[in-house]
Amino acid sequence: MSKDSVWIVDDDKSIRFVLERALANFGMTARTFENVESVLSELNHDQPAVILTDVRMPGLDGYELLRQVKADHPSIPIVVMTAYSDLESTVTSFSEGAFEYLSKPFDIDEVHNTLRRALSQSRTDAPVDDRPPAITDAIIGQAPAMQEAYRAIARLSQSSATVLITGETGTGKELVANALHTHSPRADAPFVALNMAALPNDLIEAELFGFEKGAFTGANTRRIGLFEQAHSGTLFLDEIADMPLTAQTRLLRVLSDGSFFRIGGRESITVDVRIIAATHGDMEHLVSEGQFREDLYHRLNVIRIHVPPLRDRKSDIVALTGKFMREAAETLGVETKTLSDEALSYLESLDWPGNVRQLENTCHWLTVMAPGREVVLSDLPPELHAGVQPDQISSDWSRSLRAYIQEHLDSGGKHLLDATQPVFERTLIDMALAHTSGHKQEAAKLIGYARNTLSQKINKYKIT
Repeated sequence: MSKDSVWIVDDDKSIRFVLERALANFGMTARTFENVESVLSELNHDQPAVILTDVRMPGLDGYELLRQVKADHPSIPIVVMTAYSDLESTVTSFSEGAFEYLSKPFDIDEVHNTLRRALSQSRTDAPVDDRPPAITDAIIGQAPAMQEAYRAIARLSQSSATVLITGETGTGKELVANALHTHSPRADAPFVALNMAALPNDLIEAELFGFEKGAFTGANTRRIGLFEQAHSGTLFLDEIADMPLTAQTRLLRVLSDGSFFRIGGRESITVDVRIIAATHGDMEHLVSEGQFREDLYHRLNVIRIHVPPLRDRKSDIVALTGKFMREAAETLGVETKTLSDEALSYLESLDWPGNVRQLENTCHWLTVMAPGREVVLSDLPPELHAGVQPDQISSDWSRSLRAYIQEHLDSGGKHLLDATQPVFERTLIDMALAHTSGHKQEAAKLIGYARNTLSQKINKYKIT
């Protein structure tokens, strides 16, 4: 076995040719195989330093190769490459023991750097840790911008490390937090979430730490806080930048020694809780301005995962739209509508300031308001039509509302206000939050709500 030998496994002849030539230029010895069966046979006679394999191939796939090589030759690092790069395949690859995961199309320099690291490990004969089977997630998308988030979730699947998730409002940070929990050793324990921006500041400590009976006016019974509810599991603190300084001090103590007192209590409560925090703000700026404790920031910023905005992953819009249209139809108990190619292309051209949440709310609106089974360009909500020529759309959006009401009445439906009001309110809140970059107080003023009213509706509609 050459110390720099790499076996390339791919049913695509052109991929094998390009990689073989590139590795030769890098001074590596390469052998190519078009299927897994031939690799497994050759392993009875020879061994490479590294295997670089595709996933989807006729016959046995790359995952089966991973399993068999890890069982019989655990010291051989395996790099997985695939054009079908989503969270499930990424986590599965690492769970089966892959050294690294590359999404096609890849950069040759990236391949070179990855193989160089794998060869270094191979020389030390250090096996890659085995990982438990993965669980399918609700996160979808194959855009390159999502790959780093997928890798981080996969690599953390045996960890309970504190994680700080960053990203613009509406990018799906809670979904990432849930995926981190689902793929962790704490998966069977509770996942508890709290949005700091959805509660008045004076209630946050009571919500997190609980209180004893008589601790303050109105405390008629003991209340168990979210830390105790999340014991052995994960507590997700969304919009952590909005946490008041007094609560920050108490949170820091819990992170330091795992203990706290309920408000009005004398008994020290000890919990084992993993903390995942998220923010759309600039934490470093808040620290420099004295609005967020620097010591707490460093406690939270152990591992950082960035969730990209939808404008940086536009290739996922079609898949996301299909998912959200199906979910909206299921929620409303109606038939799933489809979008015309023209409508989908238009959605892909937008920048989506409200990100994935805005797209989800748009799909819910379309399920209610679009008159036909196929959604066409003119059916899209008015706020998406900025810059579109007037002859491309109908400016009379009330036509869609009348059509929906008529359809609802014809089917024997009642409670029209209950059916339509949530759609309007979610859309109002979504657009206001997008316009104000997630600032709740400014958004409340735009809509005409009191801040507490906006917080209540964010909770009611589960807007994250």
